[in-house]
Amino acid sequence: MTATKMGDAGHADPRVLPREQCVLRYALDHWADARGEQVYAVFEDGREWTYAEVHSRTVKLAAALASLGVAQGDHVAMWLPNGSDSMIAFFAINYLGAVYVPMNTAYKGRILEHVIENSDAEVIIAHGSLVSRLHDIALSRLKTVVIAGDGAAPEGLRQVAFAELAETTIPLPELERPIEPWHTQSIIYTSGTTGPSKGVLSSYLHMYTNPGPEAWPMVTGEDRFLVNMPMFHIGGMGLCFAMLARGGSIAMMENFSTATFWDVVARTRCTAIFLLGAMATFLLKEAPHPAERAHQVRFAFMVPLTGNHREVAERFGIDIYTIFNMTEVSTPIVSEANPPKAGTCGKARPGVDVRLVDGNDCEVPVGSVGEMIIRTERPWAMNHGYYKNPEATAAAWRNGWFHTGDAFRQDEDGYFYFVDRVKDAIRRRGENISSFEVEAEVIAHPDIQDAAAVGVPSEFSEDEVLVAVAPRPGASIDPADLITRLAERMPHFMVPRYVRILEELPKTPTAKVRKHILREEGVTGDTWDREAAGIRLRRERV
Repeated sequence: MTATKMGDAGHADPRVLPREQCVLRYALDHWADARGEQVYAVFEDGREWTYAEVHSRTVKLAAALASLGVAQGDHVAMWLPNGSDSMIAFFAINYLGAVYVPMNTAYKGRILEHVIENSDAEVIIAHGSLVSRLHDIALSRLKTVVIAGDGAAPEGLRQVAFAELAETTIPLPELERPIEPWHTQSIIYTSGTTGPSKGVLSSYLHMYTNPGPEAWPMVTGEDRFLVNMPMFHIGGMGLCFAMLARGGSIAMMENFSTATFWDVVARTRCTAIFLLGAMATFLLKEAPHPAERAHQVRFAFMVPLTGNHREVAERFGIDIYTIFNMTEVSTPIVSEANPPKAGTCGKARPGVDVRLVDGNDCEVPVGSVGEMIIRTERPWAMNHGYYKNPEATAAAWRNGWFHTGDAFRQDEDGYFYFVDRVKDAIRRRGENISSFEVEAEVIAHPDIQDAAAVGVPSEFSEDEVLVAVAPRPGASIDPADLITRLAERMPHFMVPRYVRILEELPKTPTAKVRKHILREEGVTGDTWDREAAGIRLRRERV
C-alpha cells in the first residue's frame, strides 16, 4: 500500500496544513500505511472495517466511478442513508478529487429538483427506494444513476448497480494535479430563508477545521465517535473525517432510536457521542436501563444545552460539552466540560474572531442582542460561498465577516447565548427548514391565496412548523386535506404541524407579511394541530 505522492505545496503559510493532514485522499493513504490493521469503522450489524479495508474499498470504488467518467473537480450527488455504502461513497468521491454533494433522503418534488439543478451533478449515487422520486421532476444535467439496491432510473439515464460497481477491479487513474487544502470538498445544501436552499461550498481545510483540534480539543485519536446524524449533514460526514484525520474510529448508526441507543453505544464501544435537539430529553424519559451505564462513553456534545444537562451527565455517567456551529462555519463557539451556565453555547475558541453587531455591523454592548458575525485566522477555514449564488455569498460575507443570521448575547464572562434567528429559517428536530420552501408548496394548493410559515416553540426542543393561510375568495380550507397533499410533495420534517386559517395575513404597508406577529401569537385557540388530529408523520424507511 503506497501513499499518494505529495509534491510541493507551493506556499509558506503555516496556517494552511499539509495535504496529508487535511485532504481526505492523503489522510486515508497515511493512516492505511501507519495503522492498516486498526479498526476505523464499526457498523450496527457487527461488521468492522480496518483502515486497510476502508482504503482498499475506497480506491476500488473511486476507480469504478472514474470509469463512469467522474473526473477531478466534478460534482457527484450522494443520496443514501447512513451505512457502509454512504461512507465509502463519500470517501471515493473525494479520493478522486471530485466534489461530494450529499442530498437529504427526505427530499422529493420541488426541493429535490432544485438541488439537482443547482448542483450540476451528472452522476448520482442513490438508494433504490428513493429513485422513483426522480421520475416526475426535471433532471437537468443528470446522466447516470448508480443504484444501491433495487430500483429503476428514469428513461434516458444510464443505470449502474452500486454493488457491482463497488466490486469492480480496474486501475485507478492518476490525478491530473494534487488535491489541495483549498480545493472544494463538498457542496452541502442548507435551508434558504428568502429563496431556495443554498449549496454551501466547503474546502478540505474547512472540513478539517470544523471538528479539528482547535475546535474540539477533547477528541483524540483513541476515541470512537458515534455517527448518529445523517451523512447528508455536516454532523454526519464531518465526524467521519474528524476521526480519520486523528487516526481514530467511528461507529455508524443508521437512525437515532431512543429504545436502542445505549445498546448500540455499548455494543460498538463508542467513547464519544452527539446528542442533538431533543435526543437527550427523549433518553431521560426512558426507563432506567443497564446499558445506559454499561458503556465506554467519555463525553457527549449536547446541542442545544438545555437546563437538564447536569441530569444527563449524572444519570449516564458522562461529561457534557456544547458548541455553536453551522454548515458554513467551523465551530466558533465551544464550552468546557460540564458548563457552569445553563443555556450557554460556550466561548469563542482560539483562532476565531466573533462579534455581535447591529444591522449596520456596529458592535453592540455586552449583554445586548446582536447578530453573530465571524472570521478565522486560518485561510479557507470557513465556507467560500454559496454555489451559483453570488448575491447570497456577497450578502453573507459583507464587510469581510461571515454573517450567521443568528442573534446572540454575550455576558461579562465571555459566554455566548443563542437568542433567536435573525432569518426566517425554522429548526425542527435537527433539520433546518426554509419558510420560503414550505410556503411555496402551501400556496400551490388551489384554495389558498396567501401563506406564511413560522417556527413556534416545541414541547421537546427547537421549533414546530406553523403555517398561517388565507383562502381564496369564496373558498374554504380543510387542514387535514392540506396536510395530506403536503405530505406527498415535501419531506416529512417540513410538513407543518399547525395550520391557522385567517381571512387575511397581517402585513406591512408594503405588503410584506408581519411574521413576527404570527410568531408572537403562536398556537392560538383557533389553530388546528395535526398531531392532536392523529396525523403523525415519520421519515420513510430507506
